[in-house]
Amino acid sequence: MTFKTVLLFGAPGSGKGTQGKILGTIPGFFHFACGDAFRNLRIDDPLGRVFIDYSSRGQLVPDDSTIELWRKNITASTSNGSFHPERDILVLDGIPRNPTQAEMLKSMLDVRAVFHLTCSDMNKMVERLQRRALRENRLDDANLEVIHKRLRTYEQETKPVLDYYGPNLVHNVDSTQSPMNVLRMILNLIASLKP
Repeated sequence: MTFKTVLLFGAPGSGKGTQGKILGTIPGFFHFACGDAFRNLRIDDPLGRVFIDYSSRGQLVPDDSTIELWRKNITASTSNGSFHPERDILVLDGIPRNPTQAEMLKSMLDVRAVFHLTCSDMNKMVERLQRRALRENRLDDANLEVIHKRLRTYEQETKPVLDYYGPNLVHNVDSTQSPMNVLRMILNLIASLKP
């Protein structure tokens, strides 16, 4: 089975989580945030230990562990009735993190659009990450050195995913606008997609 999917894409602090959470409350959408799923793992879970080990250094979790976590969560959400693949649009945030993961998920995802949340002001993203670190007690966002490493990792490893999906699927959305205007743009674009 392939899942009708839209991807929320952008550097750390670009607003993917905010938009994903809002979309996830709208009937017909199911939001999956890979980072949240990792952060919700218990420390005694092997995947939880892997996440802490990598995220504390500002590195991406290995591909196999990321895909395994995604699969487990989607299966659980389908069996508990929170995700209805036959009618819901799957909103992915934080996965795929690189072209290898995109390739690994290719047979399962019918990607209809990639919403690339852009922010030309690096300092604004750093500020957002630091505010979020305080608000959500996210250790991976508190250390300035780790933040800069995560932003470099995004540029080198994650941004090539945009080339993988190509210009026909990628829609640039200026994330420096208010969250409401960003959401309006995303919803207008989703409404214009072919069923």
